[in-house]
Amino acid sequence: MVAKLSQLAPGQSARIVSVGGCGPTRRRMLDLGLVAGTDISAVRTAPLNDPVEYAVRGYHLAMRRRDAEAIAVELL
Repeated sequence: MVAKLSQLAPGQSARIVSVGGCGPTRRRMLDLGLVAGTDISAVRTAPLNDPVEYAVRGYHLAMRRRDAEAIAVELL
């Protein structure tokens, strides 16, 4: 089942299927290692539900939900 990264609840894990978007934001996500085939999990959300902390490739990354909507994932 393919979903958006922004739909992951804390504790859920997924595998990145594709990274959408364009321009410097997409380039930055690719530079951070958010590429197809990478496992990622949602760790927690900020008090106002944005940004969300994700664990990927051995580090933690905070990302705004609107940026996470550009990433398609497959739930594990």
